[in-house]
Amino acid sequence: MADVNAEVPTIDIEMDGVELLNSSLDVEQVKMMSEAVILVNKDDVIIGPASKLSAHKAKGSLHRAFSVLLFNSKGELLLQRRALDKITFPGIWANSCCSHPLHFAEEMDASTGTHVAAIRKLNQELGIDTTKILTSDFATVGRFHYMARMNDEWVEHELDHVIRIDVDVELNLNPNEVCEVAWVSRDGFAAWCAEIEDRGEVIAPWFKFICQQFLPACWPNDSKEYIYHPDIHRAGDVTAMLTPDTTSGDQGQSANPGGDFIGEGLSSAILRHKGEVESRIISALSKSSQPRLRDAMMHLIDGGGKRMRATLPIIVSEAVGLANDCLYDVGAAIEIIHNFTLVHDDIMDDDEIRRGRPAVHVAYDLPTAINAGDAMLAVGFEVLALSDNIPSSHLREVVLTISDMVRRVAEGQQLDISFEDRKTVAESEYIEMIEGKTAVMFRTCGRIGSLLSNASEDVVEIMTEWGLNVGLCFQLMDDLIDVLSDSKTLGKPAGSDLAQGKRTLMVIHALEQSDSPSKRDVLAALGKGEEVDAEILAKGLAGLHEIGSVAYARERAEEYHSMAHACLNKLPGDGDLTALRELTDFQLMRLS
Repeated sequence: MADVNAEVPTIDIEMDGVELLNSSLDVEQVKMMSEAVILVNKDDVIIGPASKLSAHKAKGSLHRAFSVLLFNSKGELLLQRRALDKITFPGIWANSCCSHPLHFAEEMDASTGTHVAAIRKLNQELGIDTTKILTSDFATVGRFHYMARMNDEWVEHELDHVIRIDVDVELNLNPNEVCEVAWVSRDGFAAWCAEIEDRGEVIAPWFKFICQQFLPACWPNDSKEYIYHPDIHRAGDVTAMLTPDTTSGDQGQSANPGGDFIGEGLSSAILRHKGEVESRIISALSKSSQPRLRDAMMHLIDGGGKRMRATLPIIVSEAVGLANDCLYDVGAAIEIIHNFTLVHDDIMDDDEIRRGRPAVHVAYDLPTAINAGDAMLAVGFEVLALSDNIPSSHLREVVLTISDMVRRVAEGQQLDISFEDRKTVAESEYIEMIEGKTAVMFRTCGRIGSLLSNASEDVVEIMTEWGLNVGLCFQLMDDLIDVLSDSKTLGKPAGSDLAQGKRTLMVIHALEQSDSPSKRDVLAALGKGEEVDAEILAKGLAGLHEIGSVAYARERAEEYHSMAHACLNKLPGDGDLTALRELTDFQLMRLS
């Protein structure tokens, strides 16, 4: 059991720091600025101690932190609003408790140090009686490296350990630390976030990243099993996740005077552009005079999504050249067309669930879904035609590139359909198929994003190749995720590809192997459809592991992953490639 009354280690603050802290800042918060936090390198290896002041002032220093997600027996998450007296990021909403382990033995321990620190701070900030809380009650679910700048004077630069706990508690808030709390359920979380922002209040940028990367898998579940991902997520500079009124200076790349450059991460970049793209999508799809058709077209859009493809063209343009607002129109067109392909794909595959909600043909009806898909394709090109910002010198190539994308998607889908009736499919045919169904869309984003940024022809070709390799890796990993994840995580039945007879690379590899009990288990599940027995499907999925097909598919995915990074390595200049590198790693991180 952690001793919440133990004396914490401190470091003398230099005179200039003392003078700064003797200003109008809160006395209790000032005292804590001498606490000895733990400096670490980017791999979370301890370097030594530093005062909390020096770790957060000016350029700051990378230090270890923790973020607690505390759930009660109702499955509700405790959220806190930081006190207005806090020196860094006062008055913003964050997770249950976020702070720092300190530089003494109990809190420096690699496995339990952050848990010991969490017990100390849950008591100090929230007044929770922690005498019955054990370090073993916590589960670490992952780590991420981020930076968020409040202004030119104060910064958070942390390697954050995300930890969760299920416990019913009584709160006795320390008003010097916390000014307000909320208990929020999974179903009510999105509405709560919207309400907070409608009130003009702010959600902490590090918590927004946690919401995207960790929270979906942390809500209480019946199995009470939460997987720890050992790889460190590189969030980059998440300052842009704040609203403009809460920061001073540039909202894009890090303002880190005198410090090591840390670029803007993928989540931050997507969030910064997502609103502009979505407003164009909604405007374009809302023009139909037929309410049912309009609602069917909006069904998948309303279901949410990261909008990775929609924002990718402008993210590419910022990395390799000059951003242009026309790329919001391009992104909207690509996202609408992408959703058109999903509507028809679900019909052809007879999938009833998409993004955790009924597919369009289930929510409405089959004819309406087909009609909605056709209309969405037309609307996508309409967005391009109505854009005021696409240079006339590039409009023809933009339209031809997206037209080629649509045709290649259809050809890939036709190959996929034909594979189901064939006993043998070559690996080269499979790669051709996924290049059409999935990779060509990433290829298009890379090509148009760089083309409309006024990049050189060489850079446009590099980004075209990058998009292709990322897309191939993405689809190979998506196939793996279908085998390795559960239905709740996927938003569709786990193992559905195998049951539907999909010739994924894993299945192609398995069918090429010699006869064995494992191969027979795969064959017993392959193509059996919705009627497949759950035990037979489980054995079929296990057979893919035993034959080595899962390992082989991952090896091939990693090859494309390496080739994508090699493309980025060829780029001239000093553009911020943080978001593009994180996207390149995105699918691999989901299975790390």
